[in-house]
Order: sequence, then C-alpha cells, then structure tokens
Amino acid sequence: MTERDMQGAQTSYLVSCVSRKRTSSARAKDLYLSEWFLRARAYVERTALPWYILSSKYGLISPDQMIDPYEQTLNRMSVGERRAWANHVGEQIRDLLPEAKHVVMFAGMRYREFLLDYLRERGVKVEVPLEGLRIGEQLSWLGEQHAHGPSR
Repeated sequence: MTERDMQGAQTSYLVSCVSRKRTSSARAKDLYLSEWFLRARAYVERTALPWYILSSKYGLISPDQMIDPYEQTLNRMSVGERRAWANHVGEQIRDLLPEAKHVVMFAGMRYREFLLDYLRERGVKVEVPLEGLRIGEQLSWLGEQHAHGPSR
C-alpha cells in the first residue's frame, strides 16, 4: 500500500447539512441544494476519499443513504441537545471510521463545537479549511479550489 493509499484509508471528509433541501426523499448527497453544499460536495468528491454528511437530524450519514427532507437545525437546539447530538455522532464516527487519523471538516461551529474535542482525544488530526471565513469567503475559497483542484 502506498503512502497516498494509507492516507486515503485514514482521511475522511465531513460536510454539514444545509437548510435548503429537496421536497422529497433523495440520496443525502442529492437532498441538499445550497450553492455552499454543492461546492463543498464537488470539492470532497474530487479528493476520491471517503466523505460523510453531518445531518442535524440523522447524525453522520453516508452520501448515498436515502433520507427524507426535514426541518431541523443545530442552531435552534439547546447546548444540551447539541452535546447529545455530538455524542451520538461521535459514536457513529467511532463505528464507521475506526481507522480515521485525519478528518477535514466543512461545517460551522455548531457542528464542530463538541466533535472537535472528541476527535482530538482519539488522536485524530482535525482540519477546518473554512474556519473564520464568512459565507462569501467560503464560497470564494471553494470556487478557487474547484478551479485549481483540491490540495492533498
């Protein structure tokens, strides 16, 4: 196994859900319709590495998992509810990504706030490329990456 293959086996991308969705059931990667999500999806798919969606309702989900549309956001949850959500997602990460050594997160602070410590305590290197950028800057960054390809 080459070093790149080893990195690929241990690197995963996490992309948060967004509020703009289709009105009928779809594969998770096709349910979310915002420009931000479409650009983040294009970026992670070009890496050819595993990626998952952080859903405020379903937790950690595979892009190909069929799900129903929903109206739920972490922004309207209490701290306790967000902590419980993150604990659930942490268990899913442990089960689905036991070999993960590097996680790249495309997600806002509400999605990261309780997951970062969990991942770091497991020795996972966490990268947040869009941290500190406003939405327009995030869209610009994702657009530039599209033009030049993602860096590994």
